[in-house]
Amino acid sequence: MAKQPNKTQSGTSVQHVKQQNAQAGAAQQQYGTEFASETNAQEVRQQNAQSQAKKGQNSGQQR
Repeated sequence: MAKQPNKTQSGTSVQHVKQQNAQAGAAQQQYGTEFASETNAQEVRQQNAQSQAKKGQNSGQQR
């Protein structure tokens, strides 16, 4: 089989794959920022602190 430019050995278009990867990367970045903008960092820290405090209380009672 003759080698075709911009194709892999299995016949996949290199350019097509690069384009799909670029689109997927852009979508992933948008997904991450969407949720980051909705997150209240201070509230999350407070909830984590409360959770740790409860965990400490529970482990003390089990002994």
